Amino acid sequence: MNVLVVGAGSMGRWLARTLRDHADASVAFADTDRDAADAAAAAVGGRAVPTDIRERFDVVAVAVPMPVADVAIEEYAPLSDGAVVDVTGQMADPLAAMAAAAPDRQRASLHPLFAPANAPGSIAVVTAAGGEWVDAVVDALVAAGNEPFETTAPEHDTAMKSVQAAAHAAVIAYAAATAEVPDRFHTPVSSGMESLVEQVLGGEAHVYADIQRTFDGAEAVAAAAREIADADHEAFAALYEELS
Repeated sequence: MNVLVVGAGSMGRWLARTLRDHADASVAFADTDRDAADAAAAAVGGRAVPTDIRERFDVVAVAVPMPVADVAIEEYAPLSDGAVVDVTGQMADPLAAMAAAAPDRQRASLHPLFAPANAPGSIAVVTAAGGEWVDAVVDALVAAGNEPFETTAPEHDTAMKSVQAAAHAAVIAYAAATAEVPDRFHTPVSSGMESLVEQVLGGEAHVYADIQRTFDGAEAVAAAAREIADADHEAFAALYEELS
């Protein structure tokens, strides 16, 4: 399998390494930051290629930030002779871009529901046009210990409002709203929250910003927090009981 990975960040490297190890893939990296492409090629094994490459590949895998996914797919999907896949984290728009740019190619959107450092894990999959190349990519993910599951783009993108945008907003809001206290005062609940804060704030700011920009979940968290803040004793108890 000859693979072009568009995007040399952590997710692109993770996918390239997985395909190299479990699908015997040869990998090329294209990135607007040529130093990043060179570093990814050196770290994973493979080669860096210029962004204006016109070489053909069995699989084109797009691993760029969500706001530029459509542009990257439009430019690089036509280089595929087999399949186009993405791991950008949003599904409806990338799948539409793939259908427009490579309508006669196999197409799938894959969303690893974890940071690469936490692999393996669950991977949401929407297969728009299946075949041997998409199967080979998914099989490699399974061989690496991941658990892919089929879904739909609307189901996935709606779920991300809760499990990503709202969840991250709640954790970051907790971090912004609370003061640092000695460890001896922490409760099991606050210790758990502190662990979540450490996990979220240990990532990349632009990734979390992209999620907030793409999926509308923070407003619901803000509205719920305001409802709690405004509630009297009886209203709070009623809300608590409703959620229990």
